[in-house]
Amino acid sequence: MPAVSEAQRRMMAIAAHEPEKLYQRNKAALSMTKAQLSDFASTKEKGLPRKKRKKRKTVGGQARQMLNR
Repeated sequence: MPAVSEAQRRMMAIAAHEPEKLYQRNKAALSMTKAQLSDFASTKEKGLPRKKRKKRKTVGGQARQMLNR
């Protein structure tokens, strides 16, 4: 599975090669196998966003959901 952002790719590379330098919030990546970490870390950065944005729920979208019920 390829990384979805530059930040994720770099974090996976750190987890694979220097796990002691990971932030506490990223320690869950250490439960992944070495093959999974290298798969994420080997993703090319060209065309990837710096960070992945969270999807926002719009007011119009919520209203449509309520009407469709």
